[in-house]
Amino acid sequence: MGVRLQRADFDVGAEVAALAKGRTDIGAVVNFIGICRAGAGDDRITAMTLDHYPEMAQAELERIEAEARSRWPLQGVTIIHRYGRLVPGDNIVLVVTASAHRRAAFESASFLMDYLKTRAPFWKYEERANGSGWVGAKDEDEAAASRWTQTGDSDA
Repeated sequence: MGVRLQRADFDVGAEVAALAKGRTDIGAVVNFIGICRAGAGDDRITAMTLDHYPEMAQAELERIEAEARSRWPLQGVTIIHRYGRLVPGDNIVLVVTASAHRRAAFESASFLMDYLKTRAPFWKYEERANGSGWVGAKDEDEAAASRWTQTGDSDA
């Protein structure tokens, strides 16, 4: 439980079970698993490398987790973000949120993923069939994250 940065893969079932074990106050658990995808054609991804500055990344993910806990009534949160070289089919990120009610669990998981996508200090290098390079920010990810700063959207 909590925030972890790791090279190793994670076991989704074990993480959900650990978060909910012995708890009778949890009525909803939501999880999101981000997986490295290949795509298709000449632009397909053959591998990606996620790099980070460990202390900065850990602190920012903990800050994002604390913000989610302040916005929604959560009984538990797990965030696991992998780093290193990954290939299509590998797990990248896991977000698990637990709450007494489903709305808080769903909204907080969505909030966390939007912020992880735009604010987590990771650098992504993609190896593609037609060339390789660093990946920049995407407008659609920024737009998704911006909804959490608009009045009324973060009500628990």
